[in-house]
Amino acid sequence: MNVRSSAQVAAPTAIALTVAVLAVSSSAPLIAFAAAPALAIAFWRNSLASLVLTPIALGPRRAEVSRAARGPAGLFCVLAGIALAAHFATWMPSVQLGSVATATALVATQPVWQGLIAAVQGRRPSTAGWLGIGLAVAGAAWATGVDLGVSSQAVLADVLALLGALAAAVYTALGERARTELSTTTYTWICYGTCAVLLLGVCLAFGVELTGYDGRTWAAILALVAGAQLLGHSMFNYALQRTSATTVSVLILLEVPGAAFLAWWWLGQTPRAESLPGLFLLVAGVAVFILGQASFKLIRR
Repeated sequence: MNVRSSAQVAAPTAIALTVAVLAVSSSAPLIAFAAAPALAIAFWRNSLASLVLTPIALGPRRAEVSRAARGPAGLFCVLAGIALAAHFATWMPSVQLGSVATATALVATQPVWQGLIAAVQGRRPSTAGWLGIGLAVAGAAWATGVDLGVSSQAVLADVLALLGALAAAVYTALGERARTELSTTTYTWICYGTCAVLLLGVCLAFGVELTGYDGRTWAAILALVAGAQLLGHSMFNYALQRTSATTVSVLILLEVPGAAFLAWWWLGQTPRAESLPGLFLLVAGVAVFILGQASFKLIRR
């Protein structure tokens, strides 16, 4: 009988997680690098990803898509797409207005907002969870306070990044509900498609240029689609079948130093020294929250 060893199982998972972290870490630097409006980048990122998924959604998954269109799961997909559009419409401009390091760290507060949403729903965070929330909020306040002395544009970028994190939490909560009935492909195809349609409407309403970019900008957009939008999330989903959601959530935090390093090495964006303690505190708070919630769930079982 051919039984794979734990090392054989762990190696592909470790590779998948490494690829995923690298892929999502490139997101913010690529957005900052691309010479195109943030809303336009968000539109192309979602529309092209949806286009890539179309042959599968309208092929092997056609019956599931048809069933979703007639049931509540489809509605949750659409609502998740609306929340995703709000996430991209706030976080992506924050990357271009402020620094990559700060924007990435602030959007990493998503699990904290997720915990507060759960508390409103009656699922209160653990004591460690509340401690993590406090540390993350203090870190965010520290980083934002530093930017207050820099410029009003930097503060606006911070606020947009925090709103992007909140929208991402709502998107994840809605997606969790939709995916109880639907496959990942069907869910993401409807969600990305809805998001793309909404962003297209916003771009047209405000006269945002959707074409006419240079070659390097189109290359950055395609890299976003292939990397952060498809490859990164796909590898995280692959790893979730073989490791815990807590492990994946903590590893996603590596996006913060990863994006900061890429922004420094590639774009010459050196994080402000006075903001670094706040960013470290923020990331530590999110990690404490995630690990605290995981331990709380284990104790209650």
